[in-house]
Amino acid sequence: MIRFTMAAAACFVLVSCGAGRVSGEIGNACMAGGRSAANSALCSCVQRAANQTLRGSDQARAAEFFADPHLAQETRQSNRSTDEAFWARYRNFANTAESMCRA
Repeated sequence: MIRFTMAAAACFVLVSCGAGRVSGEIGNACMAGGRSAANSALCSCVQRAANQTLRGSDQARAAEFFADPHLAQETRQSNRSTDEAFWARYRNFANTAESMCRA
């Protein structure tokens, strides 16, 4: 009976955390980015960090950085107040993702 309960609990945990499925703009961009370290567990974790720290429009903008890293550099160096505000939110996301998803 204990073995059954443990197996049921493990299944519940897997289902509740997405069981390896990647969803969301950041998670999908992470998987499609072509980086060797990208896997469903990491990209799902990065998406969870994005959900905690970025609103939807910020997630869409940040997802573009996976396909075009130069765009991130342009945004970081921009003097526009909207870009500076976005970059501060993006850095918060990046720091959160780094601490949450560290292997």
